[in-house]
Amino acid sequence: MRFTAVYRCTFPANGLTICLLALSFTFCRAQSFDQPYRPRYHFSPREKWMNDPNGLVYFNGTYHLFFQHYPDDIVWGPMHWGHATSKDLVHWQQQPIALYPDSLGYIFSGSAVIDSGNTSGFGRAGKIPLVAIFTHHDPKGEKSGSTTFQNQSLAYSLDGGATWTKYAGNPVLKNPGITDFRDPSVSWHAKEKKWVMALATKDRITFYSSANLKNWTKESEFGERLGAHGGVWECPNLFTLQEKDRTRWVLLVSNNPGGPNGGSGTQYFLGDWDGHRFTPGDTSTRWVDYGPDDYAGITFNNTGGRRIFLGWMSNWEYANQVPTATWRNAMTIPRELSLRRQGEKLYLASRPVKEIDRLKPGLYTLHLSGIPVHDFSLHFSNAGGDELVIGYDQSANQYYIDRSRAGHVGFHPGFGSRYTAPRVSTVKKINLTVVMDASSAELFADDGLTVMTAVFFADQPLSTVRGEGVAINE
Repeated sequence: MRFTAVYRCTFPANGLTICLLALSFTFCRAQSFDQPYRPRYHFSPREKWMNDPNGLVYFNGTYHLFFQHYPDDIVWGPMHWGHATSKDLVHWQQQPIALYPDSLGYIFSGSAVIDSGNTSGFGRAGKIPLVAIFTHHDPKGEKSGSTTFQNQSLAYSLDGGATWTKYAGNPVLKNPGITDFRDPSVSWHAKEKKWVMALATKDRITFYSSANLKNWTKESEFGERLGAHGGVWECPNLFTLQEKDRTRWVLLVSNNPGGPNGGSGTQYFLGDWDGHRFTPGDTSTRWVDYGPDDYAGITFNNTGGRRIFLGWMSNWEYANQVPTATWRNAMTIPRELSLRRQGEKLYLASRPVKEIDRLKPGLYTLHLSGIPVHDFSLHFSNAGGDELVIGYDQSANQYYIDRSRAGHVGFHPGFGSRYTAPRVSTVKKINLTVVMDASSAELFADDGLTVMTAVFFADQPLSTVRGEGVAINE
């Protein structure tokens, strides 16, 4: 099936141009998109439960997405690493499960690297190993009251991620007695000629280093009294971005609960890494995404000069209760990260990857630019009376998403709410991109300086849009 429609509106009085696109709904995977709420171009599992993205890596022309997966139910259970691949970041093919639980425990979150120098010794016959670094979570140890039930382990693939072998020497990093000791994010640091691991350790991030991925040395700790601490810290990710000619270090840290709109959220820190220690440039609490539904996001390894982010499009407050029948939860669209300065402050910005525009995917996309800074709202609705409202409140200097009337909200007492995010741009005009796909809305304001993501569950597509404070004429 294929559906194409294009609408364009112009406003000569203020130069505002709005382009509304609903383009190319095509079937790219085995499951039926006729299932209620199933997104078309956000990855979701064919069936059963999914949460955190894991092991994001680009290898031999293929993007690999591993993910927390329970293949036996649509609620959280014993974790596996599910697997999906893509050539273009838009069309995903689900693959066989990569890693199953074993005698050491469930397979919790982690990362994947290309060991091109074969530092691990896993390579054979000239084949470059793809190495997964993950947390083994021992449920029996947790139940018994042990403090060492989470440890870090390895698995490797010599066939491009199709099959995996767990390292016989697991675990490679044993727990020193911290109840939350998980989610290793590993990358190669060429200048230091070593692997660096950022590990979530309860209320802070602990950094380790290794020459071979097997033997790890503690380097430093970060964040005990910095940033948001509404809950435990999870899913760190350390990487670099360029600000003109200067290299900046970025540290992502997810926090649950304690997000900017309640429940789950992912914060970021900008600073420097000296090979041993991360030093933040300032101590402000800043969020990758201010909406309720972008958590545990990390970036792909080995993407050259691009830094591509993917998050889990849900919230632990209600992830187990959302009204899907055979599958549960999806990922955000991939986003390209960059640094942007506003006055004296530096911010992390994110925008939809360029592949989405080039391939014209089946998304409902609204672009607005040149909007004067004043109150306005966009109302996405259907014939059944469901309505999602996205707008800007000038007095509060905030963007917002209101899903209180956007379909089913009764499955959780806090779901049907209005969520806000600050406008940090100092530019006199506003620009927005809104991406909608069946049951999700993603707002990118001011070239990605403010981002919000929210899921909703309307029984019919929100196929009509009207503006208040901005005129929309077809």
